[in-house]
Amino acid sequence: MSQPARKATAADLAAQHGEDSKYEIIHGEMLEKAMPRPLHQLLEGKLQTVLGHRFDRKPGGKWPGGWWIRPELHVQYESHEIFCHDLCGYRRDHHAEIPLAWPVKLRPDWVCELLSPNHEKRDLHDKRRVLEAAGVPYYWIVNPEEKLLMVYRFENGGYALILSATSGDVIHAEPFDAVELRASALFGDEDDEE
Repeated sequence: MSQPARKATAADLAAQHGEDSKYEIIHGEMLEKAMPRPLHQLLEGKLQTVLGHRFDRKPGGKWPGGWWIRPELHVQYESHEIFCHDLCGYRRDHHAEIPLAWPVKLRPDWVCELLSPNHEKRDLHDKRRVLEAAGVPYYWIVNPEEKLLMVYRFENGGYALILSATSGDVIHAEPFDAVELRASALFGDEDDEE
């Protein structure tokens, strides 16, 4: 009888691919993230710019602030679950700073993943289950091809879809609902005039 395959850990990931790699560990398996296509890169940059301008700052002033928002951050949820999120955020009132150690072992307050063709199952099912188990308060899924944003809130032990928006919609999207956002700016269909 064969023994089950050994599950990969952070040490394995660092040794085989380095800390700045695009690899993740999902259910103990080391997997390479899909190479971002130009549309994926564009939308990740737009999301970071629009949200970062308003929220990735100290509280006070013209914009609400109060968040740390980071792209491509490796976050460890369990020994065999390390994700390199497209974007994730931490509330500054919960965390004075984000540790510089790799991988980050603090649970984010918000995660955003952009779907990549042939990798949808990872974001819609595999990662979602781990984020639910960890109690990550908000999970955004962005479908670049459909220009669709789905906002999930953790409640009653699982994620509930609380907002679905497409380009052209004007939204208040939790947890960044303190300001009105134009989905068209998030999707790169128009410039962010703020």
